[in-house]
Amino acid sequence: MANYLLLIQLEVDPDHIEEFNRLYDDDHMASLLKVPGVVGGQRYQLHGEDDSQLRYLSLYELESADVLESNAWQEAANTPGWLTVRGHITDRRRGVFEKM
Repeated sequence: MANYLLLIQLEVDPDHIEEFNRLYDDDHMASLLKVPGVVGGQRYQLHGEDDSQLRYLSLYELESADVLESNAWQEAANTPGWLTVRGHITDRRRGVFEKM
């Protein structure tokens, strides 16, 4: 059961969107979903235009907020493929939310 949600909003350099999305889906998210305590995850793209929102949203369902401090999370979050495109992120917002 997921008692926590990790929400990450990202904006990406337009010249690197295709590479970014491919590596996010095939490498980054795939690795994070294997971490113990991660219940699930999904990615979304902003529908329409809204200057107050960043274009990409990732949601991770977590059993505990402590998952984010684990060695398994740190290793999965820093794969070589992901590190090659992380520099193309131009804006980022992140929050951990606890179920009420």
